[in-house]
Amino acid sequence: MAKDLLFEIGAEEIPAGFLPNIIKQLGELATAALAERHIPHGAVKVYATPRRVALLINDVAERGEDVHETHKGPSVSIAYDADGNATKAAIGFARGKGLDVSELKVVDGYIFAETTTAGLDTKEVLSDVLPSLITGLSFPKSMHWGDLEERFVRPVRWLVALFGQDVVPVTFANVTSTNVSRGHRFLGESELTIGEPKDYVDTLNKNFIMIDQDVRRETIRKQLTELAATKGATVVWDEDLLDEVTFLVEYPTALCGTFDESYLSLPSDCIITPMKDHQRYFPMVDGKGTLLPMFLTVRNGDSKSLEVVAAGNERVLRARLDDAKFFFNEDRKTPLAGRYEALTKIVFQEGLGNLKDKTERLLTLGAALAQEVGFTDTVTLERATHLAKTDLTTGMVSEFTELQGIMGKEYALLDGETPAVGEAIFEQYLPRFAGDILPSTDAGRILSIVDKVDTIVATFSRGLIPTGSQDPYALRRQTIGIINILMDSKWSLSMRLIWLKAMELLGVASEKQEELLGQLENFFILRLKNILLEQGMPYQVVDIVLSQETVTVALAEGLGQALTANRIDENEPLMQAYTRIFNMVKDVTFTGVDESLLKEDSEQALYKAALPVYTTNRNALEAGDYVKAVSLAESLVPYIETFFEHVMVMDKDEAVKQNRLQLLRMTYEVSNLGKLK
Repeated sequence: MAKDLLFEIGAEEIPAGFLPNIIKQLGELATAALAERHIPHGAVKVYATPRRVALLINDVAERGEDVHETHKGPSVSIAYDADGNATKAAIGFARGKGLDVSELKVVDGYIFAETTTAGLDTKEVLSDVLPSLITGLSFPKSMHWGDLEERFVRPVRWLVALFGQDVVPVTFANVTSTNVSRGHRFLGESELTIGEPKDYVDTLNKNFIMIDQDVRRETIRKQLTELAATKGATVVWDEDLLDEVTFLVEYPTALCGTFDESYLSLPSDCIITPMKDHQRYFPMVDGKGTLLPMFLTVRNGDSKSLEVVAAGNERVLRARLDDAKFFFNEDRKTPLAGRYEALTKIVFQEGLGNLKDKTERLLTLGAALAQEVGFTDTVTLERATHLAKTDLTTGMVSEFTELQGIMGKEYALLDGETPAVGEAIFEQYLPRFAGDILPSTDAGRILSIVDKVDTIVATFSRGLIPTGSQDPYALRRQTIGIINILMDSKWSLSMRLIWLKAMELLGVASEKQEELLGQLENFFILRLKNILLEQGMPYQVVDIVLSQETVTVALAEGLGQALTANRIDENEPLMQAYTRIFNMVKDVTFTGVDESLLKEDSEQALYKAALPVYTTNRNALEAGDYVKAVSLAESLVPYIETFFEHVMVMDKDEAVKQNRLQLLRMTYEVSNLGKLK
């Protein structure tokens, strides 16, 4: 017979940003724990609100399944002597499996032991499993309270552990499990008795706890949409903000507030940022997309006295907007160009100067990158780079750091700078997070890349290389940003040149540059590998792509997609032919073939077939026609097979031997298989 399982951890308010990962972890830990103990079960659901995380598993078996195992022992010749008597090896093997030696079986010359382990009582198992679920959770930050040694994301105040109608004894941080939960802090009962797990959701709903976060999220969306419609407006949606608000409340009620229209004279980002990032409000726009002097927010409670709650939120927002208005007016007294020297007061990194120093490096690095990719509007790039960091000296960005780059663009345009300069200043920080937009202008792409490169190289040069989960300078994110920009731009750029230039500008000692370059390239290639795998490229193809002599992002993506489409790595005759060549020429560098030294018909035939294909392959790669480049290799397979049938590569004549190796090296490079493993 099966029963439902409920395990609720009640705590003080848990940070909203932590809860999605806690939900994921708890579900995975519980599923793995039951599987390890061979306990069958049904659907697993994890619920979370600011004050609780709850695990609900349907149809959990009352006992674990019996486990039948077959264990292979020593060979018969070792297990038994010449007279057929069991040796110490057989006796010891049987004893280790809890069997008598007579119970051993002989199959195909070996002895085997068959054992059965009875399934365990689930309720008893849960007494061990449930505490391990708590301690198995990890958080960005945890805490302990009082004089307790136990740690959790926030102090634990109650535990509910029910298997059917039975309470499972669990103790954590001096809190012992019961069947009593708690309702909404202000609207529900302080103690709720849960009869059995199937009553949990309904019992909490009746006490103003909308426990299912998916239901809660869609309820908030529906309420906000309907409330905006009554104002003739549309919600400016931000899914991340919606998720955050979902985990800030247990019983959502939407409400609308207003602010004075005079604030609309500010740039819209100066209004929206305080709303969203500081107050968790949703802006609204009219049918033309114009920002309205209204906002939506969500209360953790019912509809009682909403006008009072709205007035309180309006008062808080008014103070924020007053700050924004003051900073904006003060900032406008000094143009961005006049703020350049103030960059000397802002430290970039310890031992690596200030932001003026960084800007001067970016000017040189940007010019070098522009030359590599053929960008000619150097006036725009130089001006944008010169002004790129100046908005960091403004009061607006100091108060609302999320506006860096955004206010740089706004102020640049108000100062009379060209739209191209303003856009590049904004785009230098893109992408800011996973899924963010990418720079759309070449000046913005270049500025964004060199800004990230300078930060990455500077940090690596100080020995601060990300390890495990530690990445305080967000170098992984910035590296992924560079890769995504390069993929979007289709620039075939060797990052090696840019890394080296950055090292030179940062004053990295020449004797340390090669080691640092290796660290940077490995870090970059690993990020690129993950991105290619996420695109659905097979592991074998990714390995082939990244084993090329020179890897650029454009080559890796283009060649990888072409190889994936053609899957030449699954073409057995082709792979056999080129693998045989590679084993002979992996240490050979192609310098050219002397046609006069080709004696045999089959090597002459291979040369005549391979030479035009080699030329076509190089041209296709240079033009970015990777599909064509990949399709050429198969045409040479018959010539390769005939060559190996009739030609001895390792000829006694050294010149002939070396020439044949050159022929094979030229032929191999048509394959685009890189350094085969």
